[in-house]
Amino acid sequence: IYPIAQLLLRCSLGIGFLLPVLDRIGFFGAPGDANVAWGDWQNFVAYTHMLMPYVNINMASFFGFVATAGEVLCGILLLVGYKVRYAAFGSFGLTLIFALSMMFFLHYRAPFNFSVFVVSFSSLMLTTFHNFPWSIDAYLDARKK
Repeated sequence: IYPIAQLLLRCSLGIGFLLPVLDRIGFFGAPGDANVAWGDWQNFVAYTHMLMPYVNINMASFFGFVATAGEVLCGILLLVGYKVRYAAFGSFGLTLIFALSMMFFLHYRAPFNFSVFVVSFSSLMLTTFHNFPWSIDAYLDARKK
């Protein structure tokens, strides 16, 4: 069951990073549509600024871009199973920063309402595995032998 559980964890984390990115570029609809959190980049930047009120809106946009790039990178790497441990550490760091920002600048319950700490610590748990069946990493390791 371990290989299946690990694959499902990798996939859920990877998809969990990519879907919000698609939302913030408007892929799922316009702002205000059903099941759309942001709907465009401007709404995402405004939300990012709420989580980082100590920077100006331009810096919030920059950090939002950096976070988005990290989410895309981690999401793809986790889905395909390449450099999984590094991607999992990146995922842990991104989500921990997000959870702490939510807790301090929105409401202490916010990261718990959206299970951000669960995602963060699930990513941390994924870093403890040493091999990743059904991954590019496993394929490359098998070719070395």
